[in-house]
Amino acid sequence: MDSRGNDITCSAGELTGQAQAKKDDFMNQCQEGLNQSTQDIRKNNAINVLICLQTGEQVKNMAQGAAEAVKNTLGMNTENTPTTNTSSLNDPIPSNPSNPSTRI
Repeated sequence: MDSRGNDITCSAGELTGQAQAKKDDFMNQCQEGLNQSTQDIRKNNAINVLICLQTGEQVKNMAQGAAEAVKNTLGMNTENTPTTNTSSLNDPIPSNPSNPSTRI
């Protein structure tokens, strides 16, 4: 009966060791999956930032083009006038002969 008790103890020890090995293997797989997911998220975030920057630049260019088209249509844009906003805060409404001011 003594050898039978040793066999049970030995089997229990082997099962404990196998369970620990399986647990360690599972935990390693989980950590690898987490690391891969984190890398994928960072990569996707970087791509999304670049897309937003490009889209913002495109919207800005479209708005500037639309503003130029309106100026050209109203005759407010001459070739020697810079296309950037050069008006100061002291003179918010420029005087333009083709667009007279109604202010007195």
